[in-house]
Amino acid sequence: MATKKSPAKNKVATKVVKKAPAKKAVKKVVAKKVIAKKATKKVVKKPATKKVAVKKPAATKVAAKKPVAKKSVTKVVAKKPVVKKAVKKAPRATKALKVDQYGLEQDDEFYGLYFAKSTKKGLVEVKPCTFSLMYWWKGLLGYPDMIEISKDSNTAMLQFESTFGGGDSGETELTEKDVFDVDHIIEVDEEEMLISLYSYVPIPVPEKLIGALGLSILNINPETRYGNLEICSTDNEEGANEHFLRYRVATYLRGIKSGKVEAIESMITNGSEFFGLAIDAMCVNKSIKKWLLS
Repeated sequence: MATKKSPAKNKVATKVVKKAPAKKAVKKVVAKKVIAKKATKKVVKKPATKKVAVKKPAATKVAAKKPVAKKSVTKVVAKKPVVKKAVKKAPRATKALKVDQYGLEQDDEFYGLYFAKSTKKGLVEVKPCTFSLMYWWKGLLGYPDMIEISKDSNTAMLQFESTFGGGDSGETELTEKDVFDVDHIIEVDEEEMLISLYSYVPIPVPEKLIGALGLSILNINPETRYGNLEICSTDNEEGANEHFLRYRVATYLRGIKSGKVEAIESMITNGSEFFGLAIDAMCVNKSIKKWLLS
C-alpha cells in the first residue's frame, strides 16, 4: 500500500512544476524581447544623429573658400607699386621743362628765340610780348612798323587811328552817316607780360557835360561785358586841364604757351566791338551825341 501512494505524489509534483515555471518563463522571455527591441530602436536612431553631424564638413568647405578672397586682396596690394611708378614719373616731367632768358618754359612757342629790330640807334631787342604785337601789326595786317620800344626793351607802344561808324539796323542811336575818329594806343609791359588797349575820343569833353557823361558811364559800365569806359584828365600844351572819354581793356600773355598773337587780335577785335556798343548807348543823351559828332 505504501508503494502505490508514492508514485501518485510524484505525478502531482511533476504537474505542478510544469505549470508554474512554464508560465513565468514565458512572461520573462517576452519582456526581455520587448526590451531588446527598444534597445535596437534607440541604436537605429543614433546613426541618424551621426548623419546630421556629418553635414558639418559642408561648413568647412565654405571656410575653405576664404583663402580665395585673401588672394584677391593680395592682388590689390600688388597694384600699389604701379602707383609709385606714376609718382616717380611726375618729377621727371617737371625737371625736363627748362626756362630761357625771358622766363619762358621749354614748351612755349617763343622759347629760346632772340628777336631784334634795326633802328637809327642800332639793334634793339624785341621781347616776346612786343614781338607778338609786331607780328599782328606787320605780319597779319601788313602795316608799316610804328612800334616804339624802350632802351631796355621792357616797354613798347603802338599808336594808330581808326574811324568809327554807326549801325545800319535802324535800332541804333548812331547811323552809318554818324562817323567820327578814334585814337588808339597799345602799351606793352614785358615784365608783367601785360598788353593794354586804350581807345580815345580825341575831342575834349566840355566842362558842362562832365556830370552827364559821368552818370552815363556809371550806368553803362555794368552792362559792358569786356573792358570799361572812363574819363581821363590830362594837361594840354598850354597847361590847361582837359578831359577825354576813353575805353580801356587789357589781357595777360603770361601762361599762354601758344597763341599770343591770337590773344592780342581777340582783345582788340572784341574791345572795338564793345566800345562801339557803349558809345551808341551813351548817345541816348542827345547832348552827348551832339558833342561826339561836333
